[in-house]
Amino acid sequence: MQHNLLTNAPTKCTLTTTDVDQQADNLTNWQQKYDQVSDGCFYGCIDEVAFNDLQVFKEFTQRALRQQCKVWPNALWLGIPAHSQQSKINGLSIAENQLMCRPSDCNFELITPEQFNIYGMVINQDALQQIAQQQGLSLLGITNQGSPRITTSHQAVIRARQCIEQVIYAHGCGASAALQHDILLNLVLQLLQSKQPQQKVTPSYKHRKLVVDRAKEFIVNHPDNVVTITQLCEFTYVCRRTLQYSFETILGINPLRFLRITRLNQIRRELSDPQINKPIATVAANWGFWHPGQFAKDYKQLFGENPSQTLKRAQLFGRENL
Repeated sequence: MQHNLLTNAPTKCTLTTTDVDQQADNLTNWQQKYDQVSDGCFYGCIDEVAFNDLQVFKEFTQRALRQQCKVWPNALWLGIPAHSQQSKINGLSIAENQLMCRPSDCNFELITPEQFNIYGMVINQDALQQIAQQQGLSLLGITNQGSPRITTSHQAVIRARQCIEQVIYAHGCGASAALQHDILLNLVLQLLQSKQPQQKVTPSYKHRKLVVDRAKEFIVNHPDNVVTITQLCEFTYVCRRTLQYSFETILGINPLRFLRITRLNQIRRELSDPQINKPIATVAANWGFWHPGQFAKDYKQLFGENPSQTLKRAQLFGRENL
């Protein structure tokens, strides 16, 4: 969904949904794809305030997700989980004194647990560099594809959450739009100027991340085939045990479950298309679910509804928009 980011005054927007794909679309100008990982009906909410060159938001997602994300062009994103939970960015865990940071010229992946809240700030890089120059600060190396984690103090992370809360829910405690904008810009600068040591990445992480990335590449490049664990082992040049350790370390799930939930999420997207003209059984079989009864059971367990309910809702939506 597109919202206006080119207005002089901040605009507050709250969007709720029970559709995980709609949740991914609801964040202004991002390119995202969410796969549901944990079982049950989905609910999500985004509270967002948009300035002309700055976006702040708080996002809640009820179910555990695998999020593939890319921020809007020429921008920098800072992400702060509401609590130190089992969230990961590109397979790296986030500590209580850390925040996440990604520029717009690279994709990144978030693994988020159930009942997850995250605060986000997105700033235009030209505006950020301009205010940094005015204050005599250097951001060299910050806005490139460096580490996805920034280490600061726990108190700084708490203050950042409180500041974003005040802007979103208390209208900046009565401050003008210009003052709110200035406060948020300086907050970004303070967080980026952290002098704390970066958490080192171990060689084992790099190897396991490479294994998972290659496995995902193989899956993406074979959308019409039912990929097996044996094929993934052959393509990644590792044994089954190493493949499992790699997936559990980077994504928090084993490769068998990853394959199953990836296929189920793809089936759900097909069934959610109002233009679909194939039977449910055909769609399921195309993704490797040949036993209708077991497929329906697996589908309902993950999404909290039968595949026929998903299809019916999509068809109703299609008729309403004719």
